Amino acid sequence: MIREAISSDKFEVLKFCQNTFSWGDYIKEVWDHWISEGDLFVVEKNQPIGICHAVFYPTQAWIEGIRINPDFRRQSLASKLVKNVESISKQKGIPISLMLIDTENEPSLLMAKQLGYKISETWKFYSLQSQKNNDFEISLGNPFQKNKPTHYVKSWRWVPLNEKEISLLISQNNIVYSDTTNNKSVAILGESEHFDNTLIVTLFAGSESDTKNILLFLQNFGAEKQYKRIQILSKESFSNFNNLEHRLTFHLVQKLLS
Repeated sequence: MIREAISSDKFEVLKFCQNTFSWGDYIKEVWDHWISEGDLFVVEKNQPIGICHAVFYPTQAWIEGIRINPDFRRQSLASKLVKNVESISKQKGIPISLMLIDTENEPSLLMAKQLGYKISETWKFYSLQSQKNNDFEISLGNPFQKNKPTHYVKSWRWVPLNEKEISLLISQNNIVYSDTTNNKSVAILGESEHFDNTLIVTLFAGSESDTKNILLFLQNFGAEKQYKRIQILSKESFSNFNNLEHRLTFHLVQKLLS
């Protein structure tokens, strides 16, 4: 049976959400947030044995945090959770479903393919260490005069980047860019809603010099604001900037629901 999660499910769920990755798991940090947001689903057989969380936007559904108790794998439970979100999405008239999957997570990529998902983009996750400096020049405002990106990353969710969202981000000074060449670099900043002292940055990289400008600004901004973590998501590869470390690479997969 699939149902909405309740707070008392937490104890049983966290039992099988401890060693998902080599470094552990993040479910314990987001559980209370997801409960309050709603649309956190569990599949149960006498007790919870699987979960996933969904966020429904007018134009897309976002699926995250799929976990299955190892004792109950190979029963298509993850697929059933995804199909449950898809069914709700169709009822709401939402046309697209999206997920983010590690490029090395072959079982999840196979499941997504079998469910009809296709890779739309590939993104890289970097961590950047804070550092005081002033050797940069950036601008605030709207750099998207044309060729506006379709999404940006907000708390590890690929959120539609429409004109309303751009206006809000500009009003909060959360869009910075460097345009010293004809190939500008743009960063969208946001504090994580789920992890303490964490800055999440969507970086649309242009020229090498403009991208370096942005990274220097981010280092200094992180130091001034005393962020513990600066997490950068970008479709580009960076290899020659100090204190920038590539962590993981992900496929953004999507499925048309109508």
